[in-house]
Amino acid sequence: MTTHLLVAQLRFARSEFRRGVDGVSEQEALRRFERMNCISWSVGHLASQENRLWVLMAQGKSLFPDLVNLVGYGKPASAPSLTEMWAAWRIITAAADTYLDSLTPALLQTHLIWEGKPRQEDVGTTLLRNIYHYWFHLGEAYAVRQLLGHTGLPDFVGNMSAALYRPEE
Repeated sequence: MTTHLLVAQLRFARSEFRRGVDGVSEQEALRRFERMNCISWSVGHLASQENRLWVLMAQGKSLFPDLVNLVGYGKPASAPSLTEMWAAWRIITAAADTYLDSLTPALLQTHLIWEGKPRQEDVGTTLLRNIYHYWFHLGEAYAVRQLLGHTGLPDFVGNMSAALYRPEE
């Protein structure tokens, strides 16, 4: 089975996020410029979203149940360890990929179930939201890196060869 285009796009967004924060030190990742999140928080926050959507809701598995309390939307600001957030992110995205690899055009039109009820957005729209969430926090991370004085940052979207457009199957 061919990976669905939206799943390929999510993987590309993930890779661009990793590329965008590559080279950030543990100490730099903890730095918070008021009203913006620190980079380590963003890594954990994106992991938390994938955990909730593609691992917990889609597969009924509970990985890192306390992550949402540390880096969830609306929670108090935190500056978790970058090393720990990347470790959680790697485990969560690998588990998420188990579900994402099963997606077909028909499944993208279904709804994940949360607390016994179907979510308002279908899986396809939820996947788009996840993709755009990565781009949002990548922009924020770039702003933080610029404030940290980093130079030589990537200045354009990277190699999209693994995420080329193809008609829906």
